Amino acid sequence: MELSIETTGNLMVVTIVSERIDAASAIRFKDQIRDATKGWTGRVLLDMSAVDFIDSSGLGAIVSSMKAMDGDHRLELCGLAPKVVKVFRLTRMDTVFTIHDTIATAQAHGSTAA
Repeated sequence: MELSIETTGNLMVVTIVSERIDAASAIRFKDQIRDATKGWTGRVLLDMSAVDFIDSSGLGAIVSSMKAMDGDHRLELCGLAPKVVKVFRLTRMDTVFTIHDTIATAQAHGSTAA
């Protein structure tokens, strides 16, 4: 699992470079997100624009990553491909996460859903 991390002001953008989040990568993903966000006090945006497949293990890893964040932090998402959006809708996780179309949309809306 390859991640790219950039911070601008109070926004940390974690970009998933891999095309899949599945059982083979879920544990490593959770560990990397936990390490990246440890001690971070700003917003965290997970850019999933390169991801074209997610299974239940991958979805569980994202949920687990959100739950592991300190205090009032929420994990926001952006760039979901149609197949990935479908998984979030079928599992009703689209009601749990703030989902933005793009990084720019997330930046423009602060912590408000797009």
